Amino acid sequence: MAPSPAVSLVVRELAFGVRPVHLRLPFKFGAVTLQACPQLFVRATVDVTGRGTAHGFAAEMMVPKWFDKRGAFTQADNVLHLQRSCERAAQAYLGDTPDSPFGLFARHYAALMKAGADDGATALSSAYGQAVIDRAVLDAACRALNVSFFDAARANLLGLRDDPLLDDLGGFDWNGWLMGLRPLKRIEARHTIGMLDELSAARDGTDGLPITLSAVIARYGVRVFKVKLGGDPAADARRLGAVLAVLDERAPGHRYTLDGNEQYRDVESLTDFIARLRGVRSYAARPEALLYLEQPLERESSLDPALRSLPSSVPLLIDEADGRLDAFAHAAAFGWHGVSSKSCKGLYKALANRARCERWNVQAKRDGTTARYFMSAEDLTCQAGLSVQQDLALLALLGLSHSERNGHHYVDGFGEAPAHEGLAFAAAHADLYESQGGRPRLRIDHGQIEIGSLFGAGFAHAADPDWATLRPLADASALV
Repeated sequence: MAPSPAVSLVVRELAFGVRPVHLRLPFKFGAVTLQACPQLFVRATVDVTGRGTAHGFAAEMMVPKWFDKRGAFTQADNVLHLQRSCERAAQAYLGDTPDSPFGLFARHYAALMKAGADDGATALSSAYGQAVIDRAVLDAACRALNVSFFDAARANLLGLRDDPLLDDLGGFDWNGWLMGLRPLKRIEARHTIGMLDELSAARDGTDGLPITLSAVIARYGVRVFKVKLGGDPAADARRLGAVLAVLDERAPGHRYTLDGNEQYRDVESLTDFIARLRGVRSYAARPEALLYLEQPLERESSLDPALRSLPSSVPLLIDEADGRLDAFAHAAAFGWHGVSSKSCKGLYKALANRARCERWNVQAKRDGTTARYFMSAEDLTCQAGLSVQQDLALLALLGLSHSERNGHHYVDGFGEAPAHEGLAFAAAHADLYESQGGRPRLRIDHGQIEIGSLFGAGFAHAADPDWATLRPLADASALV
């Protein structure tokens, strides 16, 4: 497949709606316990040069206390920052001159990030509006052209190119690299173990879904896990020991990651935890089973020079610190070797960071060093429907073989969506969902998620949300 000229388009209309999401189980990460939050939906109407008008969709959770953990702001404040980010991005995109999907993003990125900072929002919150709108715009472009997201990306219809925003990637062969990507047809589910999650005795809820870790393993056959940490070295080591004991028994040969969610206050306390980690029997028996340690330090402390001498063989991966488009490029100089892909942080950021890993690893091989840079898939809040499907498609394109995937565990199926919407998605994507009692839920079989149905025209969905059932964006902050 030869590269094609980038698609040229104009955004004519952007509409927003929200829907409440209530968790079937409370989820504790970092210092917050999440029980409910809004899910955002975007509908983009786009004119594509030579191909007419099309509609595209995207969806994303508006999770409080992840984009912004500052104590001075309430959960409602956090959601309001996300709402304003969407409104600013929509104002910038509407009626702009024709450009490629990436060109549209690049043209407005710096001004929108500055506007978010001026509004008091974090970098992650400031980038949120573009991140969701860009997916809806790309969906519309793919529909207008009658091509899949994968074909559009591999032919670089997105328009990725040398740009001052990506100055460290100057001269990168975007066309050749994108054409060489081989999208996966299945993704292995990585189950996240929250700090409140029950571990050992197999127990299901009244909804028939598993509650405990043992029941999750029995139901889904998962073999890759993610363990949340709380920032207390001694308590985290004890909890990890208990978790690994269950995993050793129920899922022998498993692999796992750790997530600090910014809870370690400094490098000294992190060093304490790593020392205690070596004393955890299951870790010591199979140290290679621990793949990486995700964002243990606060995002503001992620460029501490002391990290360069951290006595650990466990690779560090940035997540919350990946706020700006060039964050990973700066963090790599301080000892971080990994970066997360999250749809809520933007698909162009994910593509740029994946390209950085490719370039840096080639250079490391030439230099004869042992450094290895990598990308992971981290997003537990993706809900059934648009959100989980577009995120899975992005991961498949990037070749990320396992992904944190817990929306199905903490929310029952399509949650508050009307029954006919969930059934429409299940019918269109029979490989991705299974129905029990007429209620569709994500299908995970032997730990695997089959995604062949996401390769149709558009951005990974053959069914649309029922727009008439959504609430106005202005209601979002009342849904936490």
